Amino acid sequence: MPRLRLLWGVALLLGACAAPKEPPSWRLFPLERHFPHDGVAVVNQPDGYGLHIYLETDTSFPGVCRPRWLPDPARLFNGNGSTPFSSGLATREEFFDAVARRDVRGLLKSELKALCQARAPDDRWQWIEPPRSLPSRRKTCSPIPWRN
Repeated sequence: MPRLRLLWGVALLLGACAAPKEPPSWRLFPLERHFPHDGVAVVNQPDGYGLHIYLETDTSFPGVCRPRWLPDPARLFNGNGSTPFSSGLATREEFFDAVARRDVRGLLKSELKALCQARAPDDRWQWIEPPRSLPSRRKTCSPIPWRN
């Protein structure tokens, strides 16, 4: 019985000392890169870390402006602070996880529509869903054998 009490006491002490895991805030906001509406910040990790998704437009089809997806976002720092900034690269998996959320896609859609209106005001806006995974690519050519 005294051992059981001791074990419970140690377990309670260890549980009390462990830091609580802070969930990500999933805070979303426009974060300009060079021009208005050309970036979106997604705070997907604790302590304000996240993604800075760069937004680009595709006007290669006459009269149509649509998103051009760049699945290599920058790493967001200080996303819950007063001056967020980005540096380096975040993972593509984080990008795919973020764009799977409806609230993220909603902000991306509104910012990309505004970016298209600024860059190509006479073109028709066309929404294209962001990619949710890497395309599966098959190897189309085999290696050339070495000759001696």
